[in-house]
Amino acid sequence: MNTHQTNFNKMNPIELTHVRIVDSFWTPWQKLVKESIIPYQWNALNDQIPGAEPSRTIKNFEIAANRTEGKHYGMVFQDSDLYKWMETVAYSLHLDKDEQWEKVMDDVIRLIEDAQEEDGYLNTYFSVNHPDKKWTNLKDDHELYCIGHLIEAAVAYYEATGKDKIIKIVNKAVDHIREVIGKEEEKLSGYPGHPEIELALMKLFKITGKETYIDLCRFFIEERGKRNPTHFFDEECKKLGVEPDKDYSYYQAHLSSREQATAEGHSVRAMYLYSGIADLASSLKDEELLEVCRTLWENTVTKRMYVTGGIGSSSYEERFTVDYDLPNDRAYTETCAAIALIMWAHRMVQIEADSKYTDILERALYNGALSGISLDGKSYFYVNPLEVWPHTANCRHDMDTVKTTRQPWFGCACCPPNIARLLASLGQYIYSSNESELYVHLFISGETKFPIHGEQVRLIQRSNYPWDGNINFQIEVEKKASFTLAVRIPDWCKQSKVLVNGREILVEEEKGYAKIAREWESNDEVTVILDMKVEIVRSHPQVRENAGKVALQRGPIVYCLEEKDNGGNLQDIRLDSNQTFSVDHDDSLLNGVTIVNGKGWKTQSEMDQNQLYTTDSLSFNETNIIAVPYYAWSNRGENEMLVWIREK
Repeated sequence: MNTHQTNFNKMNPIELTHVRIVDSFWTPWQKLVKESIIPYQWNALNDQIPGAEPSRTIKNFEIAANRTEGKHYGMVFQDSDLYKWMETVAYSLHLDKDEQWEKVMDDVIRLIEDAQEEDGYLNTYFSVNHPDKKWTNLKDDHELYCIGHLIEAAVAYYEATGKDKIIKIVNKAVDHIREVIGKEEEKLSGYPGHPEIELALMKLFKITGKETYIDLCRFFIEERGKRNPTHFFDEECKKLGVEPDKDYSYYQAHLSSREQATAEGHSVRAMYLYSGIADLASSLKDEELLEVCRTLWENTVTKRMYVTGGIGSSSYEERFTVDYDLPNDRAYTETCAAIALIMWAHRMVQIEADSKYTDILERALYNGALSGISLDGKSYFYVNPLEVWPHTANCRHDMDTVKTTRQPWFGCACCPPNIARLLASLGQYIYSSNESELYVHLFISGETKFPIHGEQVRLIQRSNYPWDGNINFQIEVEKKASFTLAVRIPDWCKQSKVLVNGREILVEEEKGYAKIAREWESNDEVTVILDMKVEIVRSHPQVRENAGKVALQRGPIVYCLEEKDNGGNLQDIRLDSNQTFSVDHDDSLLNGVTIVNGKGWKTQSEMDQNQLYTTDSLSFNETNIIAVPYYAWSNRGENEMLVWIREK
């Protein structure tokens, strides 16, 4: 057990309203959210996308609110699709006021209010289809999960507009939960099978100051996996007349929260739980809980994570398996899981100020999460494999989760609104501050304002990241101000320089952050130069799928080969890892990307088409290879894709 004393609450994220993104890479994405993704997903929630799977989410609420008749359609957690979309709209309103979408939000909130039952209960699936089964199956039925997402949307909307109707709705819903669930003998001593409400309760506490919300979060986390003397899920199954599960690792309930040491079960559930644990540990200054987070982090990112930042390798139960089991063509790596990893990493860095968290945050952001959405924002990947051969994926039943092109919508549509809310809230991940330091986690052009010793400081960031490693910061202050600017030096960067007002300086680096402490004046400039070479990436030898293979990475971007650029049978390509690669930026390709050019070798096949095997030696032809960013693959039609390339 780690015995050092943590400086809890090392820093706090700078609020979204105090961050403005003006960035050649990310501004188009945020513009896409407002102009395309929000209306597209609103249409999807209202079943107005031709050819897409129906959602019926809005109709479910209308039925629950007695505005129309019918039966609930879709998943038991269908309500959460609306809540995540609402959170996206709320974040967009932080950035730019929009009367049209604010009116839509207010109308939706009135609809939710009408659907909420008198005692505070809120879930359209049970209100409409099974009112007799409320709170009978916390393990599987997502009632707490849905309320968690509504809480997150409520907090975001309140912070954007100051309107508190939605806060009153969630307060009423949580008060009802506290009447049903708790330590008292007459209450259910249970917790959600799908964590989410834990981190949401901590957000609600921050704006209301109600300690009861921390207490409820703590109850859910502390009760999880305990046997008092029997397991809560066993008791629940017995009441339902079904056989208990032999193993509750799928729900992260196989052990108590404080005993868990490996990332187990459904990957999204795990990340939401670990995020909630980090929030609780920070609030309570609980060193033991924080050490649980550290242990789980190391297992997740050093043994169970893909090079893209994707996690959850198995389609069975969308889960983690065992250390180093990271197949490429069957990689599940749900988009939501990468997003949830970002959320967890962001919480951990606030506590520990260690770039090992933001390095992973950046990896997942630019690769594992961004791959989940098309460049036009109108189609999505739920599953993000690292190798795709359509000829096989479209045929084999054991690869039916792998889609060779992005889909317009899903019956289980958790990922599309999740990626939208991430893009809309991106500003909150860039900076953090405390009484004397400003931390720069991500290199995204724009500006922020923050107080230091009672004085307002403005920081302007400019770069062409992720394609270029030169980042410039300009300081503006009303009068001289002393503070430390802490800039992350990414783990992918082998050489870096820091210049202040044009002169290179030696900088103390602490846990991956270059710390520049001085008395600042207006128009002081800091330039950070990150050497951005094409890097050859290799796996741990235990990752057997990647034996004898390499991947290409430049800066934070993981690259892949597509059939569109390199012809078919990508697995046959061999790459000389000792060569010098060239890079070119193409504004006309994939909304503007830097491509990697190199040399490879392909088999010169002289075999007869009717000959499957031979004892003859084979010869090879040199071929040019073109690698494109992994996040942008499958935007030019169906074709093969490959991240890990055989090494010559």
